[in-house]
Amino acid sequence: MRKINNRGFTLIEVLVAMVILTGGVMVLANSWSGNFMRIRNARVNNTMAVLLERKMTEIEVKYKDKKFEEIAEAENGDFGTKYPNYRWEMKAKKFEMPDMSAALISREGGAEQMFLTIIRTVQDFIKEAVKEVSVSVFYKARSGKEIKNTVTVYVVDYSKELPIPAGMPAGGAGGAPGGAPGGP
Repeated sequence: MRKINNRGFTLIEVLVAMVILTGGVMVLANSWSGNFMRIRNARVNNTMAVLLERKMTEIEVKYKDKKFEEIAEAENGDFGTKYPNYRWEMKAKKFEMPDMSAALISREGGAEQMFLTIIRTVQDFIKEAVKEVSVSVFYKARSGKEIKNTVTVYVVDYSKELPIPAGMPAGGAGGAPGGAPGGP
């Protein structure tokens, strides 16, 4: 009798090989899709950072050496046809300094009146001499969701003088002229 030699694959072997191949292709597709999304997100975030830096620089140059009253409370716009999905907003407001004197009074032993007067004077000065300017860049994704990145800077008006309360020595530490400690 003659033996028949089957050298082919059975149907089960072919099905198992197809399942393994399909699994490998799916893993590769997921990996590629995930990397593609990360690359796209990195590109969007990088573009937002560059546009934010550019807009902040433009605003700093525009308002350099200007009085606080000349700084607009709000502005907005877009970045033209080169960046159609991006827009920006600028908001300016007075800096809100927290009341530190309340914390000093509430501690054990309280605080001296002279120290509280100094703290309140400095707080009032900072409220008048500092302005908070925030610039935001928005990206509108294909899904309609908007992503926002914001940078805030504090603009200082160096022309404002710090008022010295009545009864305070004008010479600085130790009461001697120029801030030098007094002595023999």
